[in-house]
Amino acid sequence: MSTTLSQPIEFASESLPDQIARIYHQPFPDLLFAAQQVHRQQHNPHAVQLCTLCNIKAGACPEDCGYCAQSVHNQTDLQPAPLMQLETVLAEATAAKATGATRFCMGAAWREVRDGAQFEQVLEMVRQVAALDLEVCCTLGMLKPHQAQQLKAAGLTAYNHNLDTSPSYYGQVITTRTYRDRLETIQAVSAAGISVCCGGILGMGESVQDRLDLLVALSQLSPAPESIPINCLVPVPGTPLENAPPIDPIELVRLIATTRILFPTAMVRLSAGRLEMSDELQALCLLAGANSIFTGAKLLTTPNPEPSHDEQLLHKLGMIPKPL
Repeated sequence: MSTTLSQPIEFASESLPDQIARIYHQPFPDLLFAAQQVHRQQHNPHAVQLCTLCNIKAGACPEDCGYCAQSVHNQTDLQPAPLMQLETVLAEATAAKATGATRFCMGAAWREVRDGAQFEQVLEMVRQVAALDLEVCCTLGMLKPHQAQQLKAAGLTAYNHNLDTSPSYYGQVITTRTYRDRLETIQAVSAAGISVCCGGILGMGESVQDRLDLLVALSQLSPAPESIPINCLVPVPGTPLENAPPIDPIELVRLIATTRILFPTAMVRLSAGRLEMSDELQALCLLAGANSIFTGAKLLTTPNPEPSHDEQLLHKLGMIPKPL
């Protein structure tokens, strides 16, 4: 039942959406068993990659993403901050490595990358973080092909650019950037030889079908995403989604398991929203095939579990941080 993007899954007489729905809706024990089998074929089932996400430029973003505290369209308490100094970023990367992180991600609240002094600063950040023997990921907004090539030359491991949700629901969340815009950036990243980190956000009012349609969209990327972050919305006061109800926990586990089956070799990252999850729910997500978490006090602007709690959780589960 496992697949990659270039290898159709079983039930060849069915369409891809029907195939994905069949996987997702099968009895829960069967789904988890299938996901765990795929996971063990491709990964060490005891290892979890620790990542750290650093917000290198906060707020004042012109996009109108309904979930985001950094949008100028949303009335939140976030105070904008300019691009961090190189020394500060390196200190955070060094501290992250000391706590077991092997991937350091840098996010800037830009609509798009603009050539110039600030982008040159980011390129130097990439070079120096890579020199610390860490995987380096950036999420900087939309990219042009030549900018992706410059990031590749600087040593960038991966670029994060989420599709967020299904094509049909996307306009309910964001109007200032199209789905096509996102796909074009992903194409530029792939063409430059950078690994693609691309996933979505759950709990924005979308249906289960929207979540499955997101997996369809991810399945149509070529090559396959190396990294798939699964975020649960953390409602932020002052945003249009501040009163969104949380996703049902079993639906979250089902989606992670389905993602693992569809993308056997990808790192499936249990990302935002973990502070609201019980240890038992996180354990189920890891059992379903998630094999990466983000450590550190915040994920851009939303709170995250303390590193000590993550360490205790992995210890209780008999799991270990994944080495580089």
